[in-house]
Amino acid sequence: MPTKTATIPTADGLADAFVAFPDGGGTHPGVLMYSDAFGLRPVIEDMARELAGHGYYVLVPNVYYRHGPPPVVELPEHITAELRPALFAELIPLMQEHTPERALVDAEAYLGFLTSQPEVSPGPVAVTGYCMGAVLAVRTAAAHPDRVAAVGGFHPGPLVTDAPDSPHRLVGPLTAEVHLGLAVTDLAPEALKELEQAFDETGVTYSCEVYPDTVHGFTMADTDAFDADGLRLHWDRLLALLGRALPRG
Repeated sequence: MPTKTATIPTADGLADAFVAFPDGGGTHPGVLMYSDAFGLRPVIEDMARELAGHGYYVLVPNVYYRHGPPPVVELPEHITAELRPALFAELIPLMQEHTPERALVDAEAYLGFLTSQPEVSPGPVAVTGYCMGAVLAVRTAAAHPDRVAAVGGFHPGPLVTDAPDSPHRLVGPLTAEVHLGLAVTDLAPEALKELEQAFDETGVTYSCEVYPDTVHGFTMADTDAFDADGLRLHWDRLLALLGRALPRG
């Protein structure tokens, strides 16, 4: 599977990114993939390769580019439950600095880069993400309804908060089909009901599915949260979503 690194100009500097795409030439539907809070690393690159193998051009930005190339925080080969608190003590300041305003500035640059690549088919793209990346995916699609036809979000971060710019309050402009694959404890029943009500009001096609016996982070094979059945279900749902939403040449 061909891969490369890319440099994307943004309003705040140059963002580095990982790219995977099918071999053999031609054009392919584009997918913007946002990583989880641990950032761009080998397991995310493997997932991008897997998706590219199904016929998609996949762009994975280093969302922490303002702080340097990945890994911005030194990560072990396997992230255990015992190591998570210390790692998040380093990551939380980076996550807090990645404000919604900065996220939208970056999303504009990422989408512009993705859709300008000669290997990417004309037309709308998909956005998918994991953990905080799922939140970024929803924000990106809501801000660019004419450019995003599908949103996949898995074990998402906070989608329903009390903040005025809570993601669930921003989905009104959405036109993309949405699938959210939730771990069992990701959203309280009241929050899930509020999120589904927000989607209902948009009129978009969506699904919010709780994946059985999973915990937050279940798609990530380099963590203790990994669940092989949850990862397989994620691929089933994501590939079906992309197949419906993105035109194929």
